[in-house]
Amino acid sequence: MTEPAAPATPATAPASEEAPYYRWYVLGMLTVVSMFSVADRLVFGILVEDIKAEFSLSDFELGLLGGLAFSIVYVIAGFPAARLADRSTRKNIVSAAIAFWSFMTALCGLATGFWTLFLARVGVGVGEGCSGPASQSLVADYFPRGELAKAMGFLTIGAAMGTAGGLVVGGQLAEFFGWRWAFVLMGLPGVLIGLILYFTVREPRRGRYAPEGSVLEQQPLGETVRALLANKVFFGLSIGWAIQILIGYGLAFWMAAVMLRNFGIPVGDVGLYLGAAFFIGGIPGPILGGYVAQWLTNRDERWRAWLPGLVSLLCLIPLAISLMSKDIVVFLGFFAFAYAIYVASQAPILSGIQAAVEPSQRGFAVAIALFFNNLVGQALGLAVIGAVSDKLTPEYGSVSLSIAVFGVCLVSGVAAMAVFAWTAAQMRSSGYLARMGQA
Repeated sequence: MTEPAAPATPATAPASEEAPYYRWYVLGMLTVVSMFSVADRLVFGILVEDIKAEFSLSDFELGLLGGLAFSIVYVIAGFPAARLADRSTRKNIVSAAIAFWSFMTALCGLATGFWTLFLARVGVGVGEGCSGPASQSLVADYFPRGELAKAMGFLTIGAAMGTAGGLVVGGQLAEFFGWRWAFVLMGLPGVLIGLILYFTVREPRRGRYAPEGSVLEQQPLGETVRALLANKVFFGLSIGWAIQILIGYGLAFWMAAVMLRNFGIPVGDVGLYLGAAFFIGGIPGPILGGYVAQWLTNRDERWRAWLPGLVSLLCLIPLAISLMSKDIVVFLGFFAFAYAIYVASQAPILSGIQAAVEPSQRGFAVAIALFFNNLVGQALGLAVIGAVSDKLTPEYGSVSLSIAVFGVCLVSGVAAMAVFAWTAAQMRSSGYLARMGQA
């Protein structure tokens, strides 16, 4: 039985009372939040060489600061925040989250060594861990399943814009003001974004587009966890995403250092050039991926798993050409192409997770997915790349980081394809296809 329509209030408004394009405004605001989330998280990547020099850190320690310091609390904070998002006002959670992590990003500029910077990065993770589950749950209640992949594709643009913006703006700020002020100035605008979102975004009725018979009321925690872990489609998408996100985090965090070591150009130029490459690849990739995923999944839901598996492999070819090139134009051109292919995978994954679970589980489902995502893709992946680079440096010198990045991405792409193929195979036997009307 579905939940009756809630009365229109400032916090909750039914679809019929919304302006025709209001949902796109909400999606735009959440995309901006996503942009600042990624920019504040990954601006560290353009600043690593300056931080490494000032604090005399190894690549492994930089990997810990970029990954583990952020991820360990990100996932811990994400669970209670997601549980709250499944029963309370989600837009308030997102508003408070962006204000908090922006403040903690600014505090990174006051670090005096490894541990103070580690703790500040932990604070960034706390804030950002509260945002993702609530944001994705909101999108699922503003867009029906037939448009969800397309909407998630646009939401993914925020991550690409944030990666590019963190590099371009962070690089320029570091060039003119130093790495400490780069953190401060990158963090402050998020507080204003949080206020705008709080006062202009309305909370939609939960589960408004869910299939008939969906569970709308939050279930006990143990029951929710057992149901999600027994959900083979959700579990497969989450594990596949965690493995293939190694590619995304590896490129976003380490490519600036690769350029600085291989081409010997100023940090400001690296930020501009690499940021432009992320922008060129990261804007059309998610949009095209969203539309292609929507077209394919309306015919066969299994493309929510097949498509990200295929692109995880296809992006490796231009990435290899990029990392082997000694010409900066070739390096940037093939990197932009590789990144465009890679980010096309995000729309089917995100929409698939939302479609595979009950409306009352969406926030917590995203939190579990992000737990695997950050534990494997960010905390472990970035540290492994750093450790491999340190191991190879005596023999390969400055190109050791390029070898480490591609080696981890290769393993990730092959393993992700296997997991996504398994997930697609579970969609019929698990009853997922029948639930989506494609039995």
